[in-house]
Amino acid sequence: MSSQTTAITVEHLTMAYGDFTVMRDLNFTIQNSEIKVIMGGSGCGKSTLLKHLIGLEVAEQGAIYYSDQHFVPGTATAERIQQSFGVSFQSGALWSSMTLEENVALPLEQYTGLGRGEIRELVDFKLALVGLAGFGHRYPSELSGGMQKRAGLARAIALDPAILFFDEPSAGLDPLSSRRLDDLILQLREILGATVVVVTHELPSIFAIADSAIFLDVESKTALCDGNPNDLLDDQATDPKVRRFLSRGERGA
Repeated sequence: MSSQTTAITVEHLTMAYGDFTVMRDLNFTIQNSEIKVIMGGSGCGKSTLLKHLIGLEVAEQGAIYYSDQHFVPGTATAERIQQSFGVSFQSGALWSSMTLEENVALPLEQYTGLGRGEIRELVDFKLALVGLAGFGHRYPSELSGGMQKRAGLARAIALDPAILFFDEPSAGLDPLSSRRLDDLILQLREILGATVVVVTHELPSIFAIADSAIFLDVESKTALCDGNPNDLLDDQATDPKVRRFLSRGERGA
């Protein structure tokens, strides 16, 4: 079903809500330690695809495989696979009534048998990795938007996941904070050796972090391309819709 280097395989995936088809017949792979960007215009189904990949939505047709394991939400196999995920949602999804330390400690308390001291050391380490050392006692409301994003990321990496998912990580951030977050994603990929899947329409982020990118087209309801964004922009054979999307601004700006 997949090679030894393939982390995720999507085969003939159709996503739908009732009679409304979001995307049809999606086929692509994501390699181990690759940063894969899911891109496209508003309403094309980027976040819906991410929800299918992490098991929050069930496919209308087709299949998703993690290595050679068929991923069917709600099964014991899927639950085991999901334990290797780290997910950073667009809003950060932090518990407002908990401090940053408590937010990051939560998955460690629920899914490991570590003692309180060991958990505290790991929490401090994860917060330091995302540049939030010394902020563990703060509540989410006391942080800027960029810091909340990084705090959400610290919680997502608490269990050293094999696969990291990001839903619009740069949404609402100023250009400098967005670039810092891109750099952090690259650093974490190197530190953790994780496979990374990112939903975004932000051009600077796409060119800065993507090893490859899949473009979802809202009109044809399918993927028009899958490749390195720089190559897609330079290749005259690339679909005009994709080239227009990738040429909206200055590359890597």
